Amino acid sequence: MAVNAQLPENIAAFLPTATPDEWLDAATTRLPLMLLDHANCELKAASTALGFLYRYPERTALAQRMSRLAREELRHFEQVRSIMDDMDIPFERLTASRYAGGLRDAARRDEPNKLLDLLLIGALIEARSCERFAKIAPRLPEKLGKFYGGLLASEARHFEHYIAFAKTECGVSDAEIEVRLEELKKIEAALILDPDPEFRFHSGRPL
Repeated sequence: MAVNAQLPENIAAFLPTATPDEWLDAATTRLPLMLLDHANCELKAASTALGFLYRYPERTALAQRMSRLAREELRHFEQVRSIMDDMDIPFERLTASRYAGGLRDAARRDEPNKLLDLLLIGALIEARSCERFAKIAPRLPEKLGKFYGGLLASEARHFEHYIAFAKTECGVSDAEIEVRLEELKKIEAALILDPDPEFRFHSGRPL
């Protein structure tokens, strides 16, 4: 039975560009690689959250939230690893996709612009993950589809936290945030729409 995974309204409104059907078609035929990269992504997400702790330990609210976020991402990593074990998929490190790297290359170096960009990039990555979970879940075997459908709420919540901190921690007006967000959205859209020689959870159109 196909899983009906409903994309949260806030994510649907936030992302102007949908995942191409070509990526979804490729994902259904490359489940071991998708799961392997998903596990790697959860590790990187936990590392990203810890990175905020190391860079901005004086920001109490941000530090406490990122500490909890890191633990939740590691829990997701454990869950994906358990599924991989059940499917006899060995874990290995994968090279980073161009997606996160392409976004982080766009981050400015001066503060508070660096903090703002990193938070907005975090929001974009969480939103895209949520959107792909919702799109791919109905195409997967029921047990795996339910797992991905069950991740939607947490990904949407992570997205909301990143956006909220962008508004409260950077001393930047809402108008400035919107301008910068639109710039980053254009970069993100190109990364998922342009042809991509490598299949990953956040890759673009398969060649």
